Amino acid sequence: MNVKLSSFLVSIAVLFGLLGVSNGGKLSLDYYKDTCPQALDIVREVTWKHVEQDLTVAAPLLRLHFHDCFIRGCDASILIDSTANNTAEKDAIPNLTLGGFDVIADIKVAVEEVCPRVVSCADIVALAARDSVSFQYKKSLWKVFLGRRDGTISHASDALVNLVPPTFNFDKLKQRFASKGLDVFDLVVLSGAHTIIGDSHCFSFSNRLYNFTGKGYGQDPSLNPIYATYLKTKCKNLSDNTTSLPMDPKSSLSFDTHYYKILLKHKGLFQSDAALLTDKKSFKEVKKLIVFEYFLEKFAHSIKKMGEIQVLTGNEGQIRKNCSVVSLVYE
Repeated sequence: MNVKLSSFLVSIAVLFGLLGVSNGGKLSLDYYKDTCPQALDIVREVTWKHVEQDLTVAAPLLRLHFHDCFIRGCDASILIDSTANNTAEKDAIPNLTLGGFDVIADIKVAVEEVCPRVVSCADIVALAARDSVSFQYKKSLWKVFLGRRDGTISHASDALVNLVPPTFNFDKLKQRFASKGLDVFDLVVLSGAHTIIGDSHCFSFSNRLYNFTGKGYGQDPSLNPIYATYLKTKCKNLSDNTTSLPMDPKSSLSFDTHYYKILLKHKGLFQSDAALLTDKKSFKEVKKLIVFEYFLEKFAHSIKKMGEIQVLTGNEGQIRKNCSVVSLVYE
């Protein structure tokens, strides 16, 4: 075969291996029923093993799912490592505090041993988020629809324009969520994940303590003054970039409705938390979500919607063997 023609055909094969043919389909609960029936049990087993050893593991796994879906959709692009020619999502400033990558890697190894190149990293991220949070109740708290494929593109610049900064007011929050196909209801419900999302560094909220006016001074008047005084004893100035505090004090390891209770006391840590009380519709929903059964029902609905943002299905994308590296040729 002509060398040039051979090289061309290889390039085409690689291109289709990376991008896939646009032939999407719907996600389903039993997607791996025939191809890897053990998949869900394996993911849960490995995830629960990690959480049992360290209860704080649940927070980064849930946060990883959020950050993955808000950047280029739920395609596991958040897991891809940077290269000499590209700075990936995980190395963008908003993602430098992410964790749980080691857990996802362990799950992938376990799944690959049983079902090579069948279960996507994107599905593993979604399942691990659910299973890590569910560990405390020893049952699945929401259903995860499956069939996502893994993306092949990951740029740090995409993180900066797609993630939700903790400084957003309500209008900006509403707009950013709407751009992802999520409404005000989803915004309020998914914010409840802050009840278990873990700690936050002072730099994410210290402007509310020392620079709310934007002129180098001023405290956010919507922040509970007693709570603000306490926060100042921990975050002593705007330049503190090492100290971290729980986002949901006294309940940071439990998936419950405590977040909404402290929010109504004006003790939400972020400006974006406090913003939920500035809109009538949102405020009304916050009060309803204090009821745990109602919260679980609505959270299940909203995280399902989030988990379907711009998913790759069918022959799109690829199934990575190593979640941190894009496969050059689909095997």
